[in-house]
Amino acid sequence: MGGHMRQIANLAVLTGAILPFALLFAQSRPSAPYPPDNHMAGISQIIVGVSNVQSGPSQSLGQNLLRGSAAYFELVNERGGVYGRKISIVLKDDKYEPDPAVQNTNELIEKEKAFFLFDYVGTATLTRTLPLLKYYEKEKIVNVAPFTGADPQRKPPYDKFVFNIRASYREETRALVRYLYDKGYRRIGFFGQADAFGKSGEIGVTDALAELNLQPVETVTYRRNQAFETDMTAQVEILRQAGADAVIAVGVYGPCGAFIRDARKAEWDVPVANVSFVGAEVLLDELRGASKATGKDLTANLINSQVVPSPSEKHHPLVADYRAHLAPENYGFVTLEGWLNALVVTEALRRAGPSLSREDFIRAMESLHDWDPGLGANLGFSSTSHQGLHRVWLTRTENGHWVPEVAPEEAR
Repeated sequence: MGGHMRQIANLAVLTGAILPFALLFAQSRPSAPYPPDNHMAGISQIIVGVSNVQSGPSQSLGQNLLRGSAAYFELVNERGGVYGRKISIVLKDDKYEPDPAVQNTNELIEKEKAFFLFDYVGTATLTRTLPLLKYYEKEKIVNVAPFTGADPQRKPPYDKFVFNIRASYREETRALVRYLYDKGYRRIGFFGQADAFGKSGEIGVTDALAELNLQPVETVTYRRNQAFETDMTAQVEILRQAGADAVIAVGVYGPCGAFIRDARKAEWDVPVANVSFVGAEVLLDELRGASKATGKDLTANLINSQVVPSPSEKHHPLVADYRAHLAPENYGFVTLEGWLNALVVTEALRRAGPSLSREDFIRAMESLHDWDPGLGANLGFSSTSHQGLHRVWLTRTENGHWVPEVAPEEAR
């Protein structure tokens, strides 16, 4: 993957779990499960169970998301924890594949006794674990802040088991379609991952175009977990021959970067717009490296939807606090989302009170309605809605860096 990786300190393997933050890892497991009523009387730590991608072509997504969350939890622990309880992370690597995600989730619930699940990454991985949440319904295990905007966990029967903080892919793709439409583009092509994630994005793009009496001019795909080195010239040629004047991509930084690289090498300079899951900073890291090798700027004319504001927008209190506690080399949209995720669950843990139970935690999460975590946008959780934010921010490239862009009013 070259030099793009933002290394996580103290990376090690211990008892089957990736250990990037030794300070936060639950060094000792509870000797017994939480009592039948799920109260935490006598429990000295709150165990947060995480299964996400820590190795392979997409590892930067899981590592950066957790970096942001762990930085916030570390701050909470330094200040005494929540009612004296420290927050500990148990992390398992699922390699961005569904089968390991299922096994990890079962172990986090049964063996590690996680109080709740957190910071999962990916549609295919999360979707496969949703039946486990239904199976453990009596234990009231919930998954909070998954890094995916897909539909399955936002609809019955699984919506009540998941708290989504980020906006959906439907909202992100609608913002991108409206943005491109406002700029005069009418022949929009689609490039996406060949799985539930890509399909969710394709549906969002198709529905948003239908509102404008349009449809995608062509759709192409790639297989999950492909690297930046993958040849995407065939996909480029198909969309180019179809007459696409702009492309919306729903994928990960490696293959999406490969598509942009091969499009620009072919002198096809149409706008390419990605959704937040791509990992915008790592995407540009890859393209900047390839630009040096090719002698051509591969970073121009790119747009990205985001589910948090730019890390440079210090007028947001949350962003200012985040910047004060992370090293500048770790600033980024994904680490900022991880920080936001940790801030939200910590607020819920505080609202749940000192006599904490999973029922208390769920009620506290649902109480985060009309509450602004410091973004200039309110959460919308309630007993009937587990969707937190609907706001979409847009960015564009300028001189090889992401800068804020104004989103169409209708997409906000």
